[in-house]
Amino acid sequence: MTRTLISGGLVITAAEELHADVLVENSRVVAMATPGSQQWTAERVIDASQKYVIPGGVDAHTHMELPFGGTFASDSFETGTQAAAWGGTTTIVDFAVQTIGHSLREGLDAWHAKADGKCAIDYAFHMILSDVDENSLKEMDLLVEEGVSSFKLFMAYPGVFYSDDGRILRAMQRASVNGGLIMMHAENGIAIDVLVEQALARGETDPRFHGEVRKVLLEAEATHRAIQLARVAGAPLYVVHVSAEEAVAELAAARDKGLPVFGETCPQYLFLSTDNLAEPGFEGAKYVCSTPLRPREHQAALWRGLRTNDLQVVSTDHCPFCFNGQKELGRGDFSKIPNGLPGVENRMDLLHQAVVDGHISRRRWIEIACATPARMFGLYPKKGTIAPGADADIVIYDPHAEQVISAETHHMSVDYSAYEGKTVTGRVETVLSRGEVVIDRRTYTGRAGHGLYTPRSTCQYLN
Repeated sequence: MTRTLISGGLVITAAEELHADVLVENSRVVAMATPGSQQWTAERVIDASQKYVIPGGVDAHTHMELPFGGTFASDSFETGTQAAAWGGTTTIVDFAVQTIGHSLREGLDAWHAKADGKCAIDYAFHMILSDVDENSLKEMDLLVEEGVSSFKLFMAYPGVFYSDDGRILRAMQRASVNGGLIMMHAENGIAIDVLVEQALARGETDPRFHGEVRKVLLEAEATHRAIQLARVAGAPLYVVHVSAEEAVAELAAARDKGLPVFGETCPQYLFLSTDNLAEPGFEGAKYVCSTPLRPREHQAALWRGLRTNDLQVVSTDHCPFCFNGQKELGRGDFSKIPNGLPGVENRMDLLHQAVVDGHISRRRWIEIACATPARMFGLYPKKGTIAPGADADIVIYDPHAEQVISAETHHMSVDYSAYEGKTVTGRVETVLSRGEVVIDRRTYTGRAGHGLYTPRSTCQYLN
């Protein structure tokens, strides 16, 4: 038996803050006590005085090795989970993809093959439903039973991932019976494609037009439509990467009616804006993602939504493409720029900066980054908290250290940072994943294959 004692730190969970010693045996937390009150012995003692002791982050929205736009996301499961660990995230939920004409099982098996034996931290899968038919609807039931309990549908990307309202309704009806959670990319893709075609015909080819054609109103409209379809089906709904004030208003209105509707936003919408998309030359391509970055004035509504719990989760939608050779595919045609930003390593630090800036409290930081994503996707209390019986996924966090975010020092396999040069207060110092130290005082000590596939129960907000 291996015992680790984390002593003298301020333990912060979604529920409480208390100075406590934390005792870990093997992979689990076994006890907590007032500092110095127990004479515990341990092979390893970590001094956390003047530091925070927080649960490892749960990033419920990543895309490692995702095929998109004729290329692949540049982080493998090995590099991406290493970078996650560096940033204090100890569990990711990635998206397995069903390709049109193939079964859900084939897509899931392909993602298992990509990840198996490669991950530095624990991982789970959602399933992207690209082809809703009788067979895939039946397969949904089987996947929920074996721990893949959430399914993503797209109102965007006609010809790639797009589902029409009828298919969305069928999937939602199935989820209302089998306990699955439908995740929705809410943008009116059919209308957006018309606007893309018209912009290109006018010679508007620069990256900033990516944001201009993907209108706020088309995100709000799709969010409204998804909510109404979920109501008709009697199903819960989780809207991913919410970026616009008007979309937050649709979620808030639904939640005011008591509907089981949830929303996620991402650091890029909280910290970046259309100013970045409009950077000179082709630099704006670095910031092309969907939903797109919005004018800065939308940020206040997102922060407010996080405070009022109309938005419950901050995930990254980590989907990195290198500027050289990948983002450049869209020179002369913004519609060919691969959509996605790197961020899995930056989320916990950026959200701590939000605490420093007064946008959210420390407990809310842990709630939106650890506890709620774990609950939302059936991983709690194994993940997302520090309590006896929980997995020993623990971060020793220095709230006073300053750092400058840069591609030169990050560990993601991508040649730029979306937050290049940004100074933040707070830094991950040591990370335990199931009791094993994977970052030791800013040195990587983890290994590919330590991370285990983690089946999930159904959404814990619906029980």
